[in-house]
Amino acid sequence: MRWIRKLHKWASVIVGIQFVLWLASGLYFNLMDHTKAAGLTYLSQQMVSHQLDVSKLIEPKTVLQLHNDSVSLDTVFLLGKPYYLLSHQQGLYAHSYHQYTLVDAYSGDAVTFDKKLVTRLAQASYTGEGKVIQLSLLTPPISDFPKQQNSTWQVNFADDINTQVYVEAQSGRIVGHSDDHKKLADFFFMLHFMDYFNEGSFNNVPMMLMAFFSLWLTLTGCYWCIDLLRKGKYRRKRRAR
Repeated sequence: MRWIRKLHKWASVIVGIQFVLWLASGLYFNLMDHTKAAGLTYLSQQMVSHQLDVSKLIEPKTVLQLHNDSVSLDTVFLLGKPYYLLSHQQGLYAHSYHQYTLVDAYSGDAVTFDKKLVTRLAQASYTGEGKVIQLSLLTPPISDFPKQQNSTWQVNFADDINTQVYVEAQSGRIVGHSDDHKKLADFFFMLHFMDYFNEGSFNNVPMMLMAFFSLWLTLTGCYWCIDLLRKGKYRRKRRAR
């Protein structure tokens, strides 16, 4: 019985600490600015108009013949210009692993995402006054976007909140913005969902251990109560006259 009591007490400490963290993070979620927490402070929400010259477009069939291992073709616009995005291996979600080739819809040339083009894409999505100070090509895992499974450019801006713009290396898609506000929110999300290994999911080992400790705390608590009841520890004492 002694070891059950000891394990019960230690389980109560672990569960109690996590309950305090849930309470603190839940309070933060109710008080935070959701726009800033999502990294939208300097993210451009403006709709860009596209001018498409149909007479200059290369037939998609011609492009597919040159890239015969493609499984799909989509027309996308980057910086107001049309491109064909060829999928060689396509994941279920945008952040899933995939293999793309980007082709200029007017010339038919494959596009290489060099630093100059990546900088222009990042600046087009940015509304702040900061200047680009650094570019880095990252491979997964990416700490600010742990679900992203594709190589991504990180573009750092010198502004008041240290904005970082993430551009997918193969497609030019803006993965998202990160800054000091978002990093603080991510910290509390990590505490709340027990994502201590930065997997971007609450279906993780710490959460499973928490469920086990909670179950153990319940079962040992019930056993302890039954044992005390059997020993007569819950008998009501008569008041002396």
